[in-house]
Amino acid sequence: MFREKTVSVVIPAYNEEQTISEVVRDYRACPDVDEVLVVDNNCKDRTADLAREAGARVVKESAPGYGKALLAGMRAATGDILVLTEADGSFKASDVEKLLVYLDDANMVCGTRTTRQMVQQAANMGFFLRWGNVTMAKYLEACWYLKYEPRLTDVGCTYRALWRSTFETIESSLTCEGPSFSPEMMCEVLMKDLRVIEIPVNYHPRLGGTSKHSESFLKVCKTAWGMFRIITRKRFLGR
Repeated sequence: MFREKTVSVVIPAYNEEQTISEVVRDYRACPDVDEVLVVDNNCKDRTADLAREAGARVVKESAPGYGKALLAGMRAATGDILVLTEADGSFKASDVEKLLVYLDDANMVCGTRTTRQMVQQAANMGFFLRWGNVTMAKYLEACWYLKYEPRLTDVGCTYRALWRSTFETIESSLTCEGPSFSPEMMCEVLMKDLRVIEIPVNYHPRLGGTSKHSESFLKVCKTAWGMFRIITRKRFLGR
């Protein structure tokens, strides 16, 4: 519990048996966390069983996609505050308190992995991925600059915290199934006249497996194009 508010950590997972146990134990050991919830998004390995053994509550989501899994997890979570993270170990529970503290000043707090000194050696943050995220973040920033003047540097960071009330406000407008779900959340918070801020978080090498969205230059380009489309649609079509 954090300042009398319950905290749920939501972890979407697809075939993460190599990493899930350590990730769940890491967040369960965090004194601010009341619940660790893993979303089994059609796993074909032992991810769900290992998550339960490590102490997580597991829910299933049959509709494929990162966005679908996160929606299911946030709907099932019980906390007043929702912390979203990854199943691969690239983010650590040691940064949870940092996200929570800044919720005093915002409706959603997003991490950024573009602070070079906080990207650990061997982490998946090469030149093109890093600057691609910065470029897309600056595009999103520019789209809402005149009204809100947000300061953003990383649209792809999936480590974030938000109030349950914030999720309930934007839930019905979230439509993306893949990695574009992350910038879509940021757009919707701004569109609802809420506040989103960004803070640096540590970014570690994966504990195992490979990224499903950035393992190749082609996939990075595909992800970036999807993010550009959703930001443009939200800003200029309002949906």
